[in-house]
Amino acid sequence: MTDSFPSLAELAADEQELQFDSFGNDDAWSLGSSLVAAARRDGAPVAVEISRNGSRLFAVAVTGAVPDNWTWIERKSRVVHRFGHSSLHVRQASIERGTTFEEEFGLDPARYAAHGGAFPLLVRGVGPVGVIAVSGLPQLEDHRMVTAAIREHLRR
Repeated sequence: MTDSFPSLAELAADEQELQFDSFGNDDAWSLGSSLVAAARRDGAPVAVEISRNGSRLFAVAVTGAVPDNWTWIERKSRVVHRFGHSSLHVRQASIERGTTFEEEFGLDPARYAAHGGAFPLLVRGVGPVGVIAVSGLPQLEDHRMVTAAIREHLRR
């Protein structure tokens, strides 16, 4: 995999593709368990959280994850809730407009982080209803871990 950041168009295409027909608690368990299995397989020291409509449905810290990972998940998830797009999408949108997220929006960096790793839980015909988030790796790897797991889950 390349280490270059995807374009805003690529990130928007992911959001169009990675939508669920419905999403229940069993889906959260299945998707979250897949993320944990991938993290264990790859030795990734991450925290994983899936929430829907303000309720935490799944949360696990894999061996090696640190308490700061939960803070990052909260900050990245706030970006998804506020803007309705993945945290990486929001970051890239600012960059493609010639600025940074921090400069453009002036939001408290202790509360908001436009760094990859939080993805909207999108239900087709409804829109964003929650967030699927990973923290513990470099932001591009966090993002890729989430999108790969969603893609795999949707194939089943």
